[in-house]
Amino acid sequence: MFSYHGKNVVVVGGTSGINLAIAVRFSQAGANVAVASRSAAKVDAAVEQLKQANPRGNHLGVCFDVRDLERLSQGFAIIADAMEQVDILVSGAAGNFPAPAEKLSENGFKSVMDIDLLGSFQVLKQAYPLMNEKGGAIIQISAPQAFVPMPMQVHVCAAKAGVDMLTKTLAIEWGPKGIRINSIVPGPIADTEGFNRLAPSEELQTHVAQGVPLKRNGSCDDIANAALFLASDMASYITGTVLPVDGGWSLGGAGSAIAEIGQLARRS
Repeated sequence: MFSYHGKNVVVVGGTSGINLAIAVRFSQAGANVAVASRSAAKVDAAVEQLKQANPRGNHLGVCFDVRDLERLSQGFAIIADAMEQVDILVSGAAGNFPAPAEKLSENGFKSVMDIDLLGSFQVLKQAYPLMNEKGGAIIQISAPQAFVPMPMQVHVCAAKAGVDMLTKTLAIEWGPKGIRINSIVPGPIADTEGFNRLAPSEELQTHVAQGVPLKRNGSCDDIANAALFLASDMASYITGTVLPVDGGWSLGGAGSAIAEIGQLARRS
């Protein structure tokens, strides 16, 4: 449905799960795609998948940690040399683990804030010089914790709320440069590390699906499809939007599943 031939796409955190699915779909749509993450092995494997999806595309892998500004800057310098102009940025680096607030260490809280919030800001700031002349689209991968309070997730709730406000604020600041910024909020997405960590049994994942109005857990492709739309010209008047892609889960069905997940995490 979408053609991205000749477009340059950067997916940070793009070597696994939702972010890798997004990178692959952009590659299948004809884009040149650069992926980045901390693991060199995962970067290499992701680039191979991109080449299989689009043998004619120019694909690049870069290794950095979004918490390390020096390495991050070096990584974007490599991207700049290869691409010059970035048309689409997907910022998807994230960290998560369940922990009760009274037992959550300062370092644990800070680690998630540094990856999710400070890391997102640093990624967007590094991408800005590669987008501000011709404009482009930025998509942040947020989480329902940004607006649905969840036990055992105080660090993630705080960080992702900040990510969504970052989206809205920079949509105002960078809009005159032709840069659109939106957040996608995935709901319960099957076969992802985050969902498996928060709902670690098949029984619990089935219970979660029953709280979704569409009566199923989502797929990585559901999120990738939303990303392709938001980056396209069809969404050219959409910016500063936080878009839940969750089958309606956040409308109210999340409650009982969240309570069970919280109880399970406390027992473990």
